[in-house]
Amino acid sequence: MDSTLINEIKALVISSLNLEDTTVEDIDENAPLFGEGLGLDSIDALELGLALKKTYGITLTAESAEAREVFRSVKTLADYVAAHRN
Repeated sequence: MDSTLINEIKALVISSLNLEDTTVEDIDENAPLFGEGLGLDSIDALELGLALKKTYGITLTAESAEAREVFRSVKTLADYVAAHRN
């Protein structure tokens, strides 16, 4: 996996969710985005989904089972972006 894309996704998470005290290095690419990991919630998922659409032209519906898998971690997001970006 391209570490540049992983770092881009981490930076996108930080900027789109205003995680001011978090750096790219603070985010483990394999840690869960929701619950135990970064502790994101459904509103964060919507914000992140909008940022992904704006940045990479990717549309995911929050309710789909695919979206749950894609939003599992930074790595799963990066894998999805790499495979689907316009």
